[in-house]
Amino acid sequence: MTENFAELDVRPLLQNGGEPFQAIMSAVSALQPGQGLRLLAPFRPQPLYAVMDSRGFDHEVNEIEGGFEVRFIPRALPDVQLSEEADAPELWPDPVVELDLTDLAPPEPLVQILSEAEARQPGEVIFALLSREPLLLYPELAKRGHQWFGNFDETGETYRIMIRLGKAT
Repeated sequence: MTENFAELDVRPLLQNGGEPFQAIMSAVSALQPGQGLRLLAPFRPQPLYAVMDSRGFDHEVNEIEGGFEVRFIPRALPDVQLSEEADAPELWPDPVVELDLTDLAPPEPLVQILSEAEARQPGEVIFALLSREPLLLYPELAKRGHQWFGNFDETGETYRIMIRLGKAT
């Protein structure tokens, strides 16, 4: 569980007749990866629980003097998936190219990644963002001797993949 929390007290805002939702979403947008939000409110903000759940946060509620403390805790990221031959991805060089392919429909991301790989040298690394897990890409990468690792981002909406180019087998 995270020990790093940003804090937002919406009690004064509500007391003055304000609407806290925008302030809460701004605070959430400003969070660093792995950081949680400690929200102080005069009541249990139950509608917010579903919003934060969809953004990858669990919550804990404690009654405090003057209201409630709600801790929104980021869920752990999904495990990283590795190709069978991937060796020490933490030691791979930085990517030589970064591709944002999230707006493309299949099979275009696969085509663009393989095309980019053809134009690069063995040992170089490609980073790509995709709108879904590239299940059809994995066997193509293996066939060409490339290694990969990837996972979904914190929101679960974008798949991130790093590909280290190898020699065709």
